[in-house]
Amino acid sequence: MRDKWGNLAAVAVVGLALAGLTVEAAWAQSYPARPIRMLVGFSPGGPADVMARLIGQRMSASLGQPVVVENRPGAGGTIAARAVADSDPDGYTLLLGNTSTLVISPLMYKNVGYDALKAFAPIARLGTTSDILVINPSFPAKSLRELIAYAKANPGKLNYSTPGLGTPPHLIGEMLKLRAGVAIVHVPYKSGGQSIQAVIAGEVQFTFENPAVALPLVQAGVVRALAVTSAARHPQAPDVPTLVEGGLPDFVSVSFTGVVGRAGLPGAIVDKLNAVINESLKAPDVAATLAKLAVDVQNETPAEFGAFLADQMTTMAPVIKAAGLLGAE
Repeated sequence: MRDKWGNLAAVAVVGLALAGLTVEAAWAQSYPARPIRMLVGFSPGGPADVMARLIGQRMSASLGQPVVVENRPGAGGTIAARAVADSDPDGYTLLLGNTSTLVISPLMYKNVGYDALKAFAPIARLGTTSDILVINPSFPAKSLRELIAYAKANPGKLNYSTPGLGTPPHLIGEMLKLRAGVAIVHVPYKSGGQSIQAVIAGEVQFTFENPAVALPLVQAGVVRALAVTSAARHPQAPDVPTLVEGGLPDFVSVSFTGVVGRAGLPGAIVDKLNAVINESLKAPDVAATLAKLAVDVQNETPAEFGAFLADQMTTMAPVIKAAGLLGAE
């Protein structure tokens, strides 16, 4: 008798699971039935906004509904992230997130308002960007090894500029301190423009800058490139070695941009959005624009994006802790 009821219960569970899959598939088939909002935590005109609008236009054409980009700048992008974390998991409110909103801020601040790994459903990673270590051309070091040797021989005398506390360039500098065992001084500025100008003017010795900004300056001779933070050499700067080639094993640091939804978003909708976004990234105009922004385009599954996010959190936590920024108010 027990076996009979046990079998009936098992059949019931399977039936409910299949019914759930059927409902989810039907939901995804009818999705979207109204416009989709894509929140961006930064002002119009910046790289994140440009990427959101590029992808949004392509998504609109594929999905048959408008994808409306909504800028909610402030607090390093966390205002927009909180809004998505508090939204319904129905696929009609998405976030164009990046390294700052999905990794750095959740680690740095106790009261950010969301747990990035629990609050969001990863949908698609759009791309990654590396940075180039550039120095003032009057500085004697001609390679990363020479720069590190100088730093070890002159602790506390090398200064590097960044766009501010907790920005990716700042944390790359903190990683350099940890991996190379050097004492270098962080000098935060109010913007990326001021940061790179400080290197050009000789106010500081070096910084880490996006290739789209750095390479024209390298070509103009106002800064010199020593190393790139990506795993492989940058295609537009094949003569610039990686940090690994410069003597720092496993030192790879990239920033990323990706689309996430509210946790609990049905898997069928996640897969549908992932397919549409990945197809959008292949469009010639999208690829050309992203290349100008020095973005290395990705094409991966939601699960791969989720694994990447978890890995980034694991990698950055000790760096942020070493910088004294972990769990700040």
